[in-house]
Amino acid sequence: MGEKYEDPATTKKFHHKMLSTLLGSKEAAKSSILYSYRHGFSGFAARLSESQAVKIADFPGVIRVIPNSIHKLHTTRSWEFIGLNHHSSRNLLTQSNMGEGTIIGVIDSGIWPESKSFNDQGMRPVPSHWKGICQGGEHFNSSNCNKKLIGARWFIKGFKDVISKPVNTTNSMEFLSPRDGSGHGTHTASTAAGYFVEKASYKGLAAGVARGGAPLAHLAVYKVCWDIEGGGCSDADILKAFDKAIQDGVDVLSISIGNEIPLFSYVDQRDSIAIGSFHAISNGIPVICSAGNDGPNSQTIVNTAPWLITVAATTIDRAFSTAITLGNNRTLRVK
Repeated sequence: MGEKYEDPATTKKFHHKMLSTLLGSKEAAKSSILYSYRHGFSGFAARLSESQAVKIADFPGVIRVIPNSIHKLHTTRSWEFIGLNHHSSRNLLTQSNMGEGTIIGVIDSGIWPESKSFNDQGMRPVPSHWKGICQGGEHFNSSNCNKKLIGARWFIKGFKDVISKPVNTTNSMEFLSPRDGSGHGTHTASTAAGYFVEKASYKGLAAGVARGGAPLAHLAVYKVCWDIEGGGCSDADILKAFDKAIQDGVDVLSISIGNEIPLFSYVDQRDSIAIGSFHAISNGIPVICSAGNDGPNSQTIVNTAPWLITVAATTIDRAFSTAITLGNNRTLRVK
């Protein structure tokens, strides 16, 4: 993925011209191409045979050709645990006004907009530099966005190409829209920027106020992960989400997606997250990624490119306890 032309339309024409040269006609190029990346960087995703991929790799201006692989997807007290208490006036959270005016882009499995975490009560107007949209689809339309959830897009062409069959959501909880079918994207979006939710608990346990790390920040979601046909998130769709997020004007990106372990290298030149985040950071957008769910053995960390902020898990200072009375009337406190 290289430098782009100033005019996105010129970049797209260049992509089609290159494919036409390879495939022999404009019609073949149009049929082959999945995405043209032309806002944050220059590149494209296309259906090619192995021999065609090898051939185009030697074309002038081509930096790298990578396969379209599938990535996998990787609570209320987390922020207090790391010292970001919203009641204190002497920490980074309050000094940054809880993220007010910031746009956090989340590349994940979408969002469930009706969640109380995405209530826009008390939110400031949509920032003037925002250029994104609220894209509709199954059980989702522009009315699902508000001053908290200011943008939503979904990308599935790359995933469809990998599974090589039509996508049918009839007998699933998945939606061809930004709506979240698995709950993962809703979870990560609320962790990053969920608004204050009073009296939150899990079956009466851990009652309190749930919130995200930056409760006054705005959210833009980019759905690239799908919970059908084995599930996953394709490289082609991930790169399109990066391209659009850069164009839309997000201020920071949060990504809880990663490769299988062990990694090819610390900087995997075939990894869409490493490539996309490099261009995001080149455009002034920090990218925060998860370190993965594997471990505790060595070489089980993912998203290790040096330009990423990679966040790992730890043991939190919290326990969920309840009383259980046995048949002999003995009561035990368990957690």
